[in-house]
Amino acid sequence: MTNGPCVDVLEIVIKDLPSLHDAYMSFLCNGGLFISTTQGHELGDEVQLLLTLLDEPAAFNIKGRVVWVTPERAQGIRQAGIGVEFSKENAAIHAKIVNYLGRAPLPDRPTHTL
Repeated sequence: MTNGPCVDVLEIVIKDLPSLHDAYMSFLCNGGLFISTTQGHELGDEVQLLLTLLDEPAAFNIKGRVVWVTPERAQGIRQAGIGVEFSKENAAIHAKIVNYLGRAPLPDRPTHTL
């Protein structure tokens, strides 16, 4: 008997607003983050994020799926990693991220995905 597919767990620490801005994927319906990694992931893979966010007292446990892959040595000197779209059940953390980003002036520079 199997326990279902193995889900990769990624621990992410975002310490400041510019880093959150760079990682946030605003174009995803449920919100998402770009995670710098060289681990092999495929589009559609399920992942679990343990996100330590700014000054929040506890890490957030976020379920998601890979919707973006930037391979190593990508054109344009892009950082290798994956984009993870949050599941619908993580609407509260998505709202919290939007709130953080809406309260502060952010750098006028491209993010990791756009």
